[in-house]
Amino acid sequence: MKALFYLFLLTFSLSLFTSCSSSKKEETNEEKLTVEIENSLNALVKVWYPRSVDTINGGFWSDFDYEWEKKGKQNKMLVSQARHVWTTAILADYYQDETYQTIAEHGFRFLKNHMWDERHGGFFTLLGLENDSLKVLSKGKSAYGNSFAIYGLAAYYKVSKNNEALDLAKKTFYWLEEHAHDSVYGGYFDVMDDKGSWLLEQEKNTGEFDNFIRKNWKDQNSSIHLLESFTALYEVWPDPLLRRRLEELLVLIRDTITTDKGYLSLHLERDWKPVSFRDSSEIYRKEHFYLDHVSFGHDVETAFLLLEASHRLGIKNDTLTERKAKLMVDHALEWGWDEEKGGFFDGGYYWKDGSRTIINKAKIWWAEAEALNSLILMAKFHPNEERYLHLFKKQWKYIDTYLIDHTNGGWYGEGLDTDPEASKKAKAQIWKVNYHNIRSLINVIQMLKSEFVLTQEHH
Repeated sequence: MKALFYLFLLTFSLSLFTSCSSSKKEETNEEKLTVEIENSLNALVKVWYPRSVDTINGGFWSDFDYEWEKKGKQNKMLVSQARHVWTTAILADYYQDETYQTIAEHGFRFLKNHMWDERHGGFFTLLGLENDSLKVLSKGKSAYGNSFAIYGLAAYYKVSKNNEALDLAKKTFYWLEEHAHDSVYGGYFDVMDDKGSWLLEQEKNTGEFDNFIRKNWKDQNSSIHLLESFTALYEVWPDPLLRRRLEELLVLIRDTITTDKGYLSLHLERDWKPVSFRDSSEIYRKEHFYLDHVSFGHDVETAFLLLEASHRLGIKNDTLTERKAKLMVDHALEWGWDEEKGGFFDGGYYWKDGSRTIINKAKIWWAEAEALNSLILMAKFHPNEERYLHLFKKQWKYIDTYLIDHTNGGWYGEGLDTDPEASKKAKAQIWKVNYHNIRSLINVIQMLKSEFVLTQEHH
């Protein structure tokens, strides 16, 4: 009997030792991964700043080739200029380094002094350099672009407490309220003319209006980024009207724009009926793929933005939003995930008969960054589902292997497994800045360290 007791103690001790060793090994691996991602973030930041600061014309340089040499038109687009302001403001807080706050202030001054339309209000969409001066290149204005202005201004105000920035963010919100908000059906129209009027009578794109699709359509992209910017603004300015609009967008995106399967309808009519080309000819469908398909990158990004908005609104036990966010990530994993190498494909299509096809196998940089963020977010929200953490690690390996340029710095525009030529393509242009991947890496690091507010307060 005593021999059996000693055998039990020995077995238990060995089991305990093995368990502790396994736990320590797992902890060591997590710490190693955190340091690896921190180093990657530091390298990414270093290659962008101060290189991209335009001390000649103001704002930020837009175009760099694959070796980070300035090449191209160097137009100043509102979206990319505002994203730089947001990124540098966030970096000032993250690193506790005033250098980045100074850069953010530089970007803020450019937005305020050059991109805001003093005559009609709202921000211009695009400025170009002509004979050493800035010229308005786009006649139209967009809720999407103005949303990013709010996003950058709110972040800059949060770190600087510069009331000029908050005042301009409020001014932009009220301009959108007056010109873009639909008081009948809710939500916002994206594209307007220079005076802020809807383009309900505009039958086709004449080239004057950026992002123009059709006269009375709405879309998921401007909607999710208005949700994003209103969430940031509400943190520093808890205004009652702003809260109502944020709640309105949260419910619209979660319950109407996102389908029951767990993906976003890309374009919708004014009354939020989804636009679909499934009943059209094959040629017509292919021509309009980018207006009507499943965008896995937007889906996983929106999962995060919905949870962030719900948290900022202080909604307790928001199981509706949590379930929809999980469904969106699960749907993207179930269909858009590359089991072999990792990463998410760009787009798929549901046919009329219910069958589906991956239409575009490209793996776009921003979508992969958003997926990394949402996978670890799901791992934190659902710790009993170990697959999320496993897939997060596989996603990081994919990014490190196929998207990060370890020679010249920065991220390629597309994974080298789907586009080997991406290694020689531009590292920066007006649609490729750094807010997606820098935000993702910062969030990931904070989640790995259990310092991310969204996941801390969830538990």
